[in-house]
Amino acid sequence: MSEPRASVPAADLLARIARGDHEAFREFYDAYASLAFGLIRRILRDREAAEEVLQEVFWQIWCDAAAFDPRRGGPEAWLVMRAKTRAIDKLRSIRRREQTFVASVDEGAAPGADPRADDPAVAAADRTLVEGALARLPDPQRRVIELAFFGGLTQSEIAARLREPIGTVKTRARLGLERLRGILADREPTAR
Repeated sequence: MSEPRASVPAADLLARIARGDHEAFREFYDAYASLAFGLIRRILRDREAAEEVLQEVFWQIWCDAAAFDPRRGGPEAWLVMRAKTRAIDKLRSIRRREQTFVASVDEGAAPGADPRADDPAVAAADRTLVEGALARLPDPQRRVIELAFFGGLTQSEIAARLREPIGTVKTRARLGLERLRGILADREPTAR
């Protein structure tokens, strides 16, 4: 992490923000917004969504500055953790929305779209192929992969949910993906 650009130590700025000091907030934002935005942008890869999350992060800092505890880490780490958490939450929200979103008729007619990509027969064949490949995995590997890809969970969250060590979850994910790759390589999906 680079040196802070604030003229006042960040911990002092947070203490002043906790007391409602607008100038301290402005200085903290000017010094650290680019740090937070860079991280958020790397996670989301969408400028508009990243800007929205950045705004949420700094609103949270304005509201929760009193919660900062210097014994638990530096202000930069506190900010980065909040930015990372908010960005991951937003990413999961986007993924859930994409999984449940039904495209409008106009979107299917977008220029440059491969008409076969939206073909229900092709989609059904691909879905059947993937479901069949997943069914051929051992249950522990299949469960980890389904929680990661369909549930949007991180490996840590999967470990907590399954009450398994993180190393076990990582191994199952790696082995399951390798096995899936082999299964799918043996069976060519419907040509597009």
